[in-house]
Amino acid sequence: MAEETMSTNFIHAIIEEELQPGGRCEGKRVHTRFPPEPNGYLHIGHCKALTIDFGTAEKYGGLCNLRMDDTNPAKEDTEYVDAIQEDIHWLGFDWDDRFYYGSDYFEKTYELAVSLIKKGLAYVCELTPDQFREFRGDTTTPAKSPWRDRPVEENLDLFERMKNGEFPEGRYTLRAKIDLASGNFNMRDPVLYRIRYIEHHRQGTKWCIFPMYDFAHPIQDALEGITHSLCSLEYENHRPLYDWVVDNCDLPSKPRQIEFARLGINYTVMSKRKLRLLVEEGRVSGWDDPRMPTLCGLRRRGYTPEAIRDFCERIGVSKVDSTVDWAFLESCLRDDLNETAQRVMGVLRPVRLTITNYPEDQQEEIEVENNPLDPEAGTRKITFSRHLYVEADDFMEEPVPKYKRLTPGGQECRLKGAYLIRCTGCVKDESGQVVEVLCEYDPESKGGNPADGRKVKGATIHWVDAATAVDAEIRLYDYLFSDAAPDGPDKDFLDCLNPDSLQVLTGCKVEKSLAEIPMPEQGKTAQAYQFMRQGYFCLDHRDASPGHLVFNRSVSLKDGFKKK
Repeated sequence: MAEETMSTNFIHAIIEEELQPGGRCEGKRVHTRFPPEPNGYLHIGHCKALTIDFGTAEKYGGLCNLRMDDTNPAKEDTEYVDAIQEDIHWLGFDWDDRFYYGSDYFEKTYELAVSLIKKGLAYVCELTPDQFREFRGDTTTPAKSPWRDRPVEENLDLFERMKNGEFPEGRYTLRAKIDLASGNFNMRDPVLYRIRYIEHHRQGTKWCIFPMYDFAHPIQDALEGITHSLCSLEYENHRPLYDWVVDNCDLPSKPRQIEFARLGINYTVMSKRKLRLLVEEGRVSGWDDPRMPTLCGLRRRGYTPEAIRDFCERIGVSKVDSTVDWAFLESCLRDDLNETAQRVMGVLRPVRLTITNYPEDQQEEIEVENNPLDPEAGTRKITFSRHLYVEADDFMEEPVPKYKRLTPGGQECRLKGAYLIRCTGCVKDESGQVVEVLCEYDPESKGGNPADGRKVKGATIHWVDAATAVDAEIRLYDYLFSDAAPDGPDKDFLDCLNPDSLQVLTGCKVEKSLAEIPMPEQGKTAQAYQFMRQGYFCLDHRDASPGHLVFNRSVSLKDGFKKK
């Protein structure tokens, strides 16, 4: 066991007790697994599960397998298999050579089903789906099946013929013989196998019967030597069936299932079916749309693996379902990027500013810090000249009360890292739109500090030099849904989509240094930048190209979570 033994959640407490002398796992190495279904991309909800699976193994110096749960071939694809592996590696976890498919165990699972039939613990049932529901019973009435006492030899014959493709879909199922009167309906002779004529993404058409998850999963865990099968709370009522399969099949080990609460976040949906619908209907640009809760979407938006792992650590592990505020995830990202992001200047809604008393033909270099929180981040030089760009809302001809930015005859303001300026007027076009702000500067205030030490009441304004500025497209993102609970009862989640979830700004101006940054690698988070006073941004790896800068806003500077 690893040196760190301090329990931080109830799962760790269970494991530490079982590792003690006389415990179930005495002398064993902790072994977990992450079993995603390859029918979609991983999202932030899966991230909690995989950090628990991989993180628990890490904590105790154990192992964690990656196993594709491909027992249901309906919507599985190698595209998702590749994406899942990429996302897990991006988060900083690895499975070494322990990469498996549930379908690797089809042959062994079939053999174990046959052994249950021979033991009189499974039978072939002819109930149709409608009859199955009709005969399911209720809390006071046991379920029933006319086929429960079918002879063993007949069951063996029918099950083999099911495997050989002699019957249509729905004609037969293989059911466990457990307890038709059980108060846990999962134990009322659950289905173990069903007939499906569908091509499997790896097995092709070799199999036309497929095991149910509740039968296949405990077998796979036991065959891989898993000590702790960690899963979401929805499987708590399935645990007796998990244990029944482990106890009644001839398996090399006996794993223990432990359940934890799933992650719920407001303003989003976690159903892969619903996320796939958003993609297929073109409501988003793809699985990696930066508004999506998928890990590839969050990565494209600029989320870092450190921020996501910190988020999962801080929300903790519990046995009670709850909903986390999306703003808390943003807060974790903001905390990370504040330490690591390079500070630059970018003007999103530019208006030209002319310093009328600055020489027309003069240009100077100003040295600025890349990140004041990181002494090793160094400095860079930016240019300054007579013509600049500033934000349009940094000027107001008729200011509102307490307005502390540029206004004719108003207070002095600082140009970030440069000089003090005072607005003297503006130039308008024929429609009355301001097209140029006129200012004068104090030549003795380089660095933004007046030589006479006078107090400056105006705001500090970011800017870019018009002579060297580079055009950029900026994408501002908001919640994908305008309703905090789009999955709520009596709601169509598509009706809850936020029409203002994406705002695209063109003609933005950024400092020249950003034209030289490399395109981010596939599967990596792009370098983060803090656009002063605007937020944290990263280059969009899909749509940006040399000569066409596209930046996604990862998160704003405002911390809505702390404010709440």
